Amino acid sequence: MNQKPTKAEQELIAAAVQARERAHAPYSKFKVGAALLTEGKNVYIGCNVENASYGASVCAERNAVGNALAAGEKKFTRLAVVTQTSPPSAPCGLCRQVLVEFCADLPILLCNPAGEIVRTTLRELQPLPFQKF
Repeated sequence: MNQKPTKAEQELIAAAVQARERAHAPYSKFKVGAALLTEGKNVYIGCNVENASYGASVCAERNAVGNALAAGEKKFTRLAVVTQTSPPSAPCGLCRQVLVEFCADLPILLCNPAGEIVRTTLRELQPLPFQKF
């Protein structure tokens, strides 16, 4: 059964929706928005930024992490990711690995504009991450 999002989750999803609207995806047309909630209740957003040199493209989730880190935040409590797919898409492997660096058990809301929400965790998506320790 799909649990209704809390008010805080709705706000996080709304921030990810706004970020998705700002995505730069002229090649794939696949816009992604992410919103990362910190322990201090701050929200940092990111959108995917594509480049003609595909390797230079950056995912929404990693942009959100970079924005949080630039502000001095390292303790994350929830992530919302908004894509256009049904069911909503999960972060790519590279983003999963970056997120594991900070919170291996991060709760994640996968969403789309139609209102579908899939609840998961980073550990479910990345059960055997590379960890140096």
